[in-house]
Amino acid sequence: MALTTKALPREFSYNGIKLPDPDPSLSIEQVRELFTASYPEIATAAITGPEDVGNALRYTFARAIGTKG
Repeated sequence: MALTTKALPREFSYNGIKLPDPDPSLSIEQVRELFTASYPEIATAAITGPEDVGNALRYTFARAIGTKG
């Protein structure tokens, strides 16, 4: 019996919004740069993951919370 491997697709999440993977060949940092145009807060967000959600690997962008000044 031969084992086969299959890469799980990536998905991204930000503020409860599910974001599609723009290009599987891009690094996580490159994906962040692409989404920064639509969601500027992602530029300074922490990235957590990957988390196995059954049919995909989910990366989450979490806004940096802090005080200003």
